[in-house]
Amino acid sequence: MKLSKSLFLLTFLLIPGMAAAQAYPSKPVRLVVPFAAGGSTDIMGRLVAQKLSEVWGQQVIVDNRAGGSTTIGTDIVAKSAPDGHTLLVTPAPFTIVPSLMKKLPYDPAKDFAPITLINTTPLVVIVHPGVPVKNIKELVALAKARPGVLNFGSSGSGGSNHLAGELFNAMANVKITHVPYKGNGPAMIDLLGGHIDMAYNGLTSAMQHIKSGKLRALGVTSLKRSAALPDMPTLDEQGLKGFQAVAWNGITGPAGIPKAAVDRVAGDVARLMKSPELVEFLKREGSDPVGSSTAEYTAFLSDEIAKWKKVIERAGIKSL
Repeated sequence: MKLSKSLFLLTFLLIPGMAAAQAYPSKPVRLVVPFAAGGSTDIMGRLVAQKLSEVWGQQVIVDNRAGGSTTIGTDIVAKSAPDGHTLLVTPAPFTIVPSLMKKLPYDPAKDFAPITLINTTPLVVIVHPGVPVKNIKELVALAKARPGVLNFGSSGSGGSNHLAGELFNAMANVKITHVPYKGNGPAMIDLLGGHIDMAYNGLTSAMQHIKSGKLRALGVTSLKRSAALPDMPTLDEQGLKGFQAVAWNGITGPAGIPKAAVDRVAGDVARLMKSPELVEFLKREGSDPVGSSTAEYTAFLSDEIAKWKKVIERAGIKSL
């Protein structure tokens, strides 16, 4: 009889914790996007929010918190209650900013719980047709023959397409001069006009110019070929082994959130990323679905932070 009472008492005490784990999410979830509305990260966040709302029967609300090179929205999540009901749509700057900013209001290694990598979007190496190269090997040969003469444009110092160019310089052991612009639009205008030689650009904005012949594509910057441009070889295939410079989005929470919440989010996002509707949507956007495990995403973040730290230091890019 005493044993039965003890078991009953133990079960009674465990019920609240068991119910909490099973009930996640137990209220609306805030999905913080550290950019203004309208960009690729915001679009991806809203798409995931809509689909998770349908799966969970709980509203998932996108909260745009732009500013501070993504640190404002990121810091909100770092300091939120670790119950899984405030999450961050995490973009590539999460792994770049730590090496560019002297002081961060959070520790990217200690204040967050990685959950899953949603998608990746490769860049494409594009040149003006006047540049006499048709592939990456020819580009490397020309750059070595003319050190510092060739140049590439970007949307600004420290951005993903700037760092992709610096990674190329490092891995190919060449010097292609960086020309920063105030945004991707002006850089593309000058590239189309032949005022600069090349760029590392997102597939979506470059595709129409590639198809029209106004720009020539040399390779994509992901480790695997892009479904949006399947005939275009990667830089890895063309001799720059291990080259990867992709835009991406993940989901990250504050440190200490329950494992049950992490597993639920990661599992449901992985299933969403396999749905034909999302696969087709991402293909049109020049992006690739992932839906990784938490362990894979954690390793990815660590590798990206280390990689960009080396690139930034080698290139001598000044801190923000």
